[in-house]
Amino acid sequence: MPRAIGLSRVIYQAPDLDRMAGFMADFGLAVAARTADALYLRGTGTAPCIHATQRGAEPRFIAGAFQFAAREDLDALAAVPGSSAPERMDAPGGGLLVRMRLPGGERIDAVCDVAEAAPLPLRAPPPFNAGADKRRIDRPVRPRREPAAVLRIGHFVQRVRDHDATVAWLCRHFGLVPSDHLGIPGDPPKVIGTFLRLAGDGAPVDHHSMLVLDSSDPGVHHCSFEVQDVDAIMAAHEYLVERGHVLDCGVGRHLLGSQIFDYWRDPFGFRVEHYTDGDVVTAAHQPEVFTGTAGETTQWGMKPPPEFFA
Repeated sequence: MPRAIGLSRVIYQAPDLDRMAGFMADFGLAVAARTADALYLRGTGTAPCIHATQRGAEPRFIAGAFQFAAREDLDALAAVPGSSAPERMDAPGGGLLVRMRLPGGERIDAVCDVAEAAPLPLRAPPPFNAGADKRRIDRPVRPRREPAAVLRIGHFVQRVRDHDATVAWLCRHFGLVPSDHLGIPGDPPKVIGTFLRLAGDGAPVDHHSMLVLDSSDPGVHHCSFEVQDVDAIMAAHEYLVERGHVLDCGVGRHLLGSQIFDYWRDPFGFRVEHYTDGDVVTAAHQPEVFTGTAGETTQWGMKPPPEFFA
């Protein structure tokens, strides 16, 4: 069975690439390439593209894409009903692409052979002076209000009409593994959301690379990008406020995954997240079912509105 080795990118459609580029520059993504009909954005890491926007009349989410190790993986996935044949990608880093369909018809991509890019400069995180462990000596902290340097894409959240079938499909074809589940308050056996992680090779992996949510309104819930530390989160929050962008929810710390989060809306209403200090887990991690309300998913900070997980 093919196993995804990483989350590659998310792909959107929007009518105005200039507006998307302007917001994403303030959000902390850099332009990797641009044509008349496509905008490719990257972070400071070696991934050549982590967010792509295609020009189109209506704003919409197109797909998330997972990285696989070899052409043989894509050949196997191309044989899954509803999948395309492998094709060359005309995007930074090149590579091969198979377009696939989840059980509800939502597109999801598998890619391989994407060439790495040279990393961009990134400041080191300053040591943190905890109450009982002082490590920063004669070194004041002076963060500037500026765009957060996005390191990489961390995860995306897909709303689907058939949660159970979608999770089973992703586990079977992409080798993803459940980390935790969301249940209906008062009805623990009814799971309506599953956090999925990479299987990995024994090394720790992110708590989730994807969250699947049961919904009558299929589509993307948000995509999420890792930044260096809490200073990056807070300085970027103030910068985005000053620039007049639309805050969705933040800053706070999640319960499931533990990330310190900050959600914003891009010019077309799509939710995008900065996060830092997320959980990493091993095969020893056992999934649990959380049955609290949306507000109870926040340990501290701004709580999401009741419709956040709708």
